[in-house]
Amino acid sequence: MDHSFKSSLSVVIPTYNEEGNIELLYTKLKETIAPLRLEAVEFIFVDDGSQDQSLQIIKKLAAKDTQVKYLSFSRNFGHQLALKAGLDHAKFQGVVSLDADLQHPVELIPEMINKWKSGADVVYSKRKDQGLPWFKRTSSKLFYRLVNSLSQVKLEDGVADFRLLDQKVIIALREYKESNLFIRGIIPSLGFKQEAIEYIPNERFAGETKYSFSKMIRFALTGITSLSAKPLYFSIYFGLFFAMLAFVYSIYAIYVFAFGYETVPGWTSIIASILLIGGIQLIMIGIIGVYLGKVFAQSKQRPHYIVEEKNILND
Repeated sequence: MDHSFKSSLSVVIPTYNEEGNIELLYTKLKETIAPLRLEAVEFIFVDDGSQDQSLQIIKKLAAKDTQVKYLSFSRNFGHQLALKAGLDHAKFQGVVSLDADLQHPVELIPEMINKWKSGADVVYSKRKDQGLPWFKRTSSKLFYRLVNSLSQVKLEDGVADFRLLDQKVIIALREYKESNLFIRGIIPSLGFKQEAIEYIPNERFAGETKYSFSKMIRFALTGITSLSAKPLYFSIYFGLFFAMLAFVYSIYAIYVFAFGYETVPGWTSIIASILLIGGIQLIMIGIIGVYLGKVFAQSKQRPHYIVEEKNILND
């Protein structure tokens, strides 16, 4: 198969408050990609409503280098939509996406390109747990185990948004119009030829992580509810379970009444039962509410993101 036409590359970099990392990342990308002698390269920084000097630094780089492109959101829309915006505007045959915090090793890009030129349509990275904190390792494993138990699409543990996509995969991805995107889960479901590269993440060079514990929980919920409707069936299972318990208890109550046994009412057991059943009902209502919220957001058909300014002339 002739893959000589694969000689142009777009690099998409979602950016949020990364003023201390942008210039070093840009330098590393240039040093890594320049020896590959590709016909065309562009670096697309997507500023996701940063509140520091990130956008100003990107603009300075763009003024010096025509390969640097940028999109600036009117506010913070989130990492997944920033990634989508970059993919939407990427025009070259191969598209690499990576975070701006320098934890994704830029040095892997040539290997990704080699696999791409050898026939892979998707080259994704798979993080090794070596050197990661205990909490990060454990929470990641729990997340992927939970997602895979609830979804028909199986995700590999440690897969990140550091990947290379062929333009035909991007075209397929653009057909997904859902407002709550979980790109990490959509890519495996697209098919195409996919290959993995393992990597050990670098330490963050500057700044702080943008994923607090609450954001990680929301991201996990987005992933689970985007890939599967199985949580909705839990309400049926729990309902059947407690209906059976109620039936068994009613048989017991009839037996006690029929044979004249005296019983002492127990407030503790009654209150505990009410709290248990009430708590489970609230959980089920919450699960249904999440899905209804997604349907409500989708029905309004609002734009996924709003670009305030950019230096990309062709969409």
